[in-house]
Amino acid sequence: MPEPAARISDLARPAGPDYLAGLNAEQRAAVEAIDGPVLVLAGAGTGKTRVLTTRLAHILATGRARPWELLAVTFTNKAAREMRERITAILGPAAEGLRWLGTFHSVAAQILRRHAELVGLKSSFTIIDVDDQERLIKQLLEAENIDSKRWTPRHFANLVDHWKNRGWTPAKLPAAEGAHFAGNRGQALYALYQERLKVLNACDFGDLLLHNLSIFTGHPDVLADYHDRFRYVLVDEYQDSNVAQYLWLRLLAQARRNICCVGDDDQSIYGWRGAEVDNILRFERDFPGASVIRLERNYRSTGHILAAASGLIAANKGRLGKTLWTEADGGRKVQVRGVWDGEAESRLIADELERWVKGGRRWREGAILVRASFQMRAFEERFVMLRIPYQVIGGPRFFERAEIRDAHAYLRLVQSEDDDLAFERVVNVPKRGVGEATVQKLLAVGRSGGISAAAAARQIVLTDELTPRSRTALANFLRDLDRWRALAGTMAHPRLAETILEESGYTDALRLDKGPTSQTRLENLKELIQSMAAFETLEAYLEHVSLVMDLDRESGEDSVRIMTLHSAKGLEFPLVFLPGWEEGVFPSQRSMDAKGEKGLEEERRLAYVGLTRAREEARVSFVANRQVYGRWTSQLPSRFVDELPADNVEAASETGYYGGGPGMREASRWDEGGAFGAGYASPGWKRAHERNYRGGPAGVTQVIEGEGRLVAVSEPGAGAYRAGDRVFHVKFGYGLVRQIEGNKLTVAFDKAGEKKVIDSFVERA
Repeated sequence: MPEPAARISDLARPAGPDYLAGLNAEQRAAVEAIDGPVLVLAGAGTGKTRVLTTRLAHILATGRARPWELLAVTFTNKAAREMRERITAILGPAAEGLRWLGTFHSVAAQILRRHAELVGLKSSFTIIDVDDQERLIKQLLEAENIDSKRWTPRHFANLVDHWKNRGWTPAKLPAAEGAHFAGNRGQALYALYQERLKVLNACDFGDLLLHNLSIFTGHPDVLADYHDRFRYVLVDEYQDSNVAQYLWLRLLAQARRNICCVGDDDQSIYGWRGAEVDNILRFERDFPGASVIRLERNYRSTGHILAAASGLIAANKGRLGKTLWTEADGGRKVQVRGVWDGEAESRLIADELERWVKGGRRWREGAILVRASFQMRAFEERFVMLRIPYQVIGGPRFFERAEIRDAHAYLRLVQSEDDDLAFERVVNVPKRGVGEATVQKLLAVGRSGGISAAAAARQIVLTDELTPRSRTALANFLRDLDRWRALAGTMAHPRLAETILEESGYTDALRLDKGPTSQTRLENLKELIQSMAAFETLEAYLEHVSLVMDLDRESGEDSVRIMTLHSAKGLEFPLVFLPGWEEGVFPSQRSMDAKGEKGLEEERRLAYVGLTRAREEARVSFVANRQVYGRWTSQLPSRFVDELPADNVEAASETGYYGGGPGMREASRWDEGGAFGAGYASPGWKRAHERNYRGGPAGVTQVIEGEGRLVAVSEPGAGAYRAGDRVFHVKFGYGLVRQIEGNKLTVAFDKAGEKKVIDSFVERA
């Protein structure tokens, strides 16, 4: 880590206005670099919000511009509100009149109101929400005789949003993009959708910027007016901008070139919603002669945390480069732990949180940051049992998620047909032609006759009370319930749940839904089915869920925070846990499959964000095994574990914690090769000796302990694989060994493709 003395010196700071007091040299340079294009690369915890607001105040205080001549855009209303409050605190009434300070969309809406007629709208246009958008699209699909179950309105709405984020009007949409929907009809439907919006004098959120672009490029006189109006342009979180926002900013700033963008290329983690990290990477090409000021002095985290994060992110090629540093002492090293399975991981973290609180700290000082929401279940269940208060930030708790409630409703109906609440919830989920009017009629019949809604349904399907379509749909649903209830007597309940979700069409509906959350919801359902295996019966499982839901309500303000890494951006905590650092989980296999190297680099930036949320302690963990549908699958530690600098990592157990079963303790420390892990070997381990091991998956009977670390291996003689050997893996199936590296095999699987696996988790075919 560079010494602070080697940085821009704070010793020769000139005197200035009160609002400049307390700024370090780099922050002050960013505030006072008024003229021309400026890029402020603000690392995590370096005070970028203070720089941005002080820069705005400085421009106003020095008379460079009046409040209405400043354009300042943010990504959230909260950020805009905070910026306005800070400027007002600095300048008082002089800050009044900042009418062009707000989110991209709010500022674009103001501009569109003034020039709506130029894009075929009236100034009184309405902005429709997502529900209205999907209803309108459904009408269009039906009018065009397109099957809205196969080509869902939500799928098309997501495509339209993507196209508008790219700045594509229907006329400019690439042919290949339009081919993605309804047999090459995407472009024509997009054009019809836009025309329909104009007839309704409406626009969606994507139109706000898209129409601005059309106005600016089609009417140079209007653009020139805004060039005169905006003397300075300031942008917050520039790394999160999409193509349309980038084009909009470039058009507005191209005349005066007084644009200042504040952001961090290492924290660009929203590619899945259109953010383009390339926008910040090419700033100097877009604005030749731009000043680039790096804010690297961190006021949040300890030295070891910053060094570990900096070492990790250095593996990314697509970055401008900076190194965070702090004047604070080194603090505790980042702790890395390998444990047996997910249950052991949740037990470890719960134990460490309890020790933290017994040491005089607060629950709310701890946070668990997961890559995917399905990881939350294990922690939530353990916290409920131990009465550890917790809150899920950025979304509902696991058992409160819609897809989990739906699955439970199906299971409750199998257990008891008289459960009206469960019946009402899923009788038309997924949509099967039983409308709301039919449901209300069933409930009314049930109430008047003193019977359940399901019993009322069995009566009413024998009459002509319903339309033929509703009657058939309801009869089919009742027949499905009868079949599932019969299966419950012969089939294991996890398998029964899986069967119900498949045969009901629920999982198919999620697979067809191309929305951004559909895959996450499928993963949550898989986690649900897996968790059911811990209970002997369906009744025991549902009783457990009821207990969890009841105890959940007791959490108060002093609670552990659980959230995804994406939700954690902008937050900080004294103690941060980062579980699930395994290949395929983090980095996400789905992200890497979809985007290749670009996806991997965004995953690494997400890891960087996670580490830099920690002020005092960061604790990384991974598991050697995960149980999927009752079968063990071996896990490799994330490549991010190996990329953490060894000098800043503490992998030794200080707690005496034993995870996963007798004889399997935590992996202890970095070996000479820098690699580490449970169930993972590298060339650095020495002086190994063998000892007995019980409690692992079939075939694993020994553990090699070397340099204080443990590696699971198979029975003597079971290994010794050679290139070309045919093997079988419980997760990936059959394949051929291509390469051998210690106890790691590179195997070309027949269906899963090339994967790296541990030799003890394959068998000779």
